[in-house]
Amino acid sequence: MKNLRRGLAPLALAVAITCALGACKKDAATDADAAAPAAGQVAPAPTAASVVSASVNAMDPDQLRSEASKAYGENRLYAPAGNNAMEYYLALRDKAPADAGASSALTDLLPMTVIATEQGIAREDYAEAKRLSALIEKADAQHPALARLKTAITSSETAALQRAENQKLTAEEEAKRQADLLKQREEDQRKQQEQARQQAASAATQPAATQPAAQSAAAAAEAERQRVAEAERQRAAAAEQQRQAAAAAQPAAQPARPAASSELRAIAQPGPRYPQAAQRAGATGTVQVEFTVASDGSVGNVRVVGSDAPRQYQREFEREATAAVKRWRFQPVAEATTTRRTISFQQ
Repeated sequence: MKNLRRGLAPLALAVAITCALGACKKDAATDADAAAPAAGQVAPAPTAASVVSASVNAMDPDQLRSEASKAYGENRLYAPAGNNAMEYYLALRDKAPADAGASSALTDLLPMTVIATEQGIAREDYAEAKRLSALIEKADAQHPALARLKTAITSSETAALQRAENQKLTAEEEAKRQADLLKQREEDQRKQQEQARQQAASAATQPAATQPAAQSAAAAAEAERQRVAEAERQRAAAAEQQRQAAAAAQPAAQPARPAASSELRAIAQPGPRYPQAAQRAGATGTVQVEFTVASDGSVGNVRVVGSDAPRQYQREFEREATAAVKRWRFQPVAEATTTRRTISFQQ
């Protein structure tokens, strides 16, 4: 019976190798058919220092306020390059750091710019995605989405360029590449087979008396490995406890800095009343409102600057949006500040 098993083992091994080689050839044919469309070349990436155009940087603060408000009203929020609200407000913030209106507008614009960057990556418009990410970085270098967006741009563009490079291969070169790949796979399998055969032969010829000793040595080695791993785990846990203790003690040693007096901080922002007729009909929409925060934090000069509400309910949405904003209150600021907010009516 023992001799029978030894005779069948080479036969089973030969069948397995034959199947594996067939699979390799099939994989090679599949790989040859997996060519993707070519992508564009890498465009020079703008930086946070260069993303605002020279023509915008040349304007004075009054011109920048006027152009920024106009671009915002015309929905040129982050494009086209050189003529959008983001660039105007960024330049204004550089020239007038105390202008709270510019900081507030940039806060409103950042989420929309992040979405536009993600859309640029999805359609492989990497030049535009890089420009938008540079705008985000200039507006807020610590923005939580910035690192993720940059990584996505780099990895996606690299993959697209690799696809384009792969398509440059001629049919003959591709056939040679597939043949070399198959040859390498066969060579790797041959080496694995030889190693398995040598290990099996060594185990079969090893005296029975030496096997317990080998097993004992292997058990001792495993025990040592587990001991070292446990010591490393305890060391890492102790280091983490020290880090957490230091982090917990830091706020007590360093008092928090007071917020800038020019920054808008809401005290109360009650939501709008949903018009009953619109709510029953399932109507939704948004209303963009411009208002002025006085130095004492009260709100005035409230006006509607945009709306996408259904026509039959637009007036009611605008009325409730302005009524809600008039009830808002902010912390006192150094000087009166005009800003904009978008009020949403969603069920």
